[in-house]
Order: sequence, then structure tokens, then C-alpha cells
Amino acid sequence: MVKMISPAVPNVPWQDKPEGLKGAPIWRYSENPIIDRNPIENVARIFNSAVMPYEDRFVGVFRGEQTNGIPYVYLGWSDDAIHWDIQPEKVPFEDEDGNPFMPHYAYDPRLVKVEDTYYIIWCGDFFGASIGMAKTTDFKKFVRVENPFIPFNRNAVLFPRKIRDKYMMLSRPSDSGHTPFGDIFLSESPDMVHWGCHRHVMGRNGNWWESVKIGGGAAPIETNEGWLLFYHGVSGTCNGFVYSIGGAILDLEQPSKVLYRCENFLLTPEKWYEERGFVPNVCFPCATIHDSESGKIALYYGCADSYVGLAFTEVNEIVDYIKSHSKVSWNDTDIGRQ
Repeated sequence: MVKMISPAVPNVPWQDKPEGLKGAPIWRYSENPIIDRNPIENVARIFNSAVMPYEDRFVGVFRGEQTNGIPYVYLGWSDDAIHWDIQPEKVPFEDEDGNPFMPHYAYDPRLVKVEDTYYIIWCGDFFGASIGMAKTTDFKKFVRVENPFIPFNRNAVLFPRKIRDKYMMLSRPSDSGHTPFGDIFLSESPDMVHWGCHRHVMGRNGNWWESVKIGGGAAPIETNEGWLLFYHGVSGTCNGFVYSIGGAILDLEQPSKVLYRCENFLLTPEKWYEERGFVPNVCFPCATIHDSESGKIALYYGCADSYVGLAFTEVNEIVDYIKSHSKVSWNDTDIGRQ
């Protein structure tokens, strides 16, 4: 029996598995997409966004692509984690001295709670594509945190607790463009300012669906089997990149070591809202809401850089599927230090 080590969320959004489901035990919400185009004034698209429980509701940080094409982070609230009220103004960040701070741009945000603080992590501009961060305790005041890395880096994801008394973060070193390469690395910090002890976690491999690059997705879920990680893998075709969702399980105390890695994709573009859009053929995982009592997992993912989609799975089924279809290489299972 697989057990998620996290608070219970009895109101996790859910839809039962459809009969006759083939392949991986993960299924789409029948009313997808849950956020359509032009969701608020001056925002053309919302996608690649992160949500989580907060008090008796749900909160989210959303990549809002403005009508001038520049992305920023917007805040949203929901009573059911399906129907969202997106606030019309950008998140009002400030620096450590209380002065207003607004990134040049910010996209693909993640939202992770560590102890009593909520961290927003995004890709922004620090003389090149790099990781931006801010923290909040009440979703009213958002204070900038030091940039963890120099350019170029993307797809940063925090672990939801300290490991060996250190903050842990996954990221994907990149270049300044649409990187045609990329592996997932792990870094640690004693104070959320100074980051080091970098380790290689896993890289692209011979599975064609993830042969070009991979990157972190939702914040890892702690289970008694290890850290359950939903990530994205990219293949190259004569019609451009295709983004799919993959799954792996990392060691609890040494998360640079991959215990299991599913050789099959879990979800790949098949529906119209995944295949057609501003950037076609994209399923991009960003967040989960999960209930440790029932084992239910709701997975939020960006669709074709145009919509937000929702999918469901159950922790026993998905972990069993990943383990039974696992194929790891030496540089997956190694500690990642060379």
C-alpha cells in the first residue's frame, strides 16, 4: 500500500476513472479545459500554472499571457479547484526593503509550501532566462527572494520539505532560446539564498517521447515509496517539439537518485486543446492537489500554451504503473556527482 505523506485534502477535485481506460492509469477531466482563452481583460491565455489548498479554499498562481504577448504572474482563487476567479492585476511583488518589484516578465510559475511559507518560483529575466522567486504567508504580501542561479536556467521546482535540514530544488539548466537539450539537476540550500551541492538527477534518454529534453513539473509528492515526480519530456518531430508528461520516483533522502522511471509517457497530446493552440502539441505538468487519506491525485497541466487542463490518478495505481514499466540507466540511479 502506497501512502502519501502530506495533509489530507478531502475536497480534492475528482472524477472517477472511465471504463475501458487504456495505457497509464491517468485520465482527463471530461470538462477540460478548465481555463479557456481570454479569461480576463488584457490576458489572452492562461496556462502552465500552479495551484494548491489554502485554508478552506484553493489558491493559484497563473501564467497570464497578456495581449501584448508578455507573460506575468496572476493570482486566482477557487472554491472547488476547477472554477477559478483570476484577479485582474499582476501579483504585486516587493523587494526585501518593501519597494515595489515587478519582473520584466515571468512565466511557468510553481507554488510550493515549505513549513509555514509559500514560495512562488518562475522563469524570468536576470540578464538571460533564469529563476525568480518570492515568498508569502498570506497571499497579500509577496516578498522577493534572491535569484537562486545565474542564467540560463528554467523549470525550477522546490521540494515541499527540507531534506537533511536543507531546502531542495530541481531545475533544468538551459540556454537563452527554446533549448534543444536539457537534464534535471538537484541543488540544495541552508537558507533559500545560497545554493550549491548540485547533483544530476536524470537526463533525456532513448525513449523517443523524452529524447530531446526533460524538465521538472509539479512539486514532488512524498510517499513511503519515495518522491513521486511528474515531469515533462520533449520529443522532436518534423512538425516541431511535442511535450508529454512522464513519471519517476526519487529516493527520499537522496533525491538525486532515481529509483524508478517510467519508460512510457503518462499523458501525451491527444485532445484538441492539447494539439491545437498557440504552441501545439503540449502537455506541461505544473501542480498537483492530492489527498493522503483517499490516495486521489489531481494533476494540473498546461495545454498547447493556451489552456489549463486537469487530469486524475490514484497513488497506488500510478506508482505501480511507474514501477512495473520502469527503465533506469546508471546515471539515473547514481548519486549524480561526477
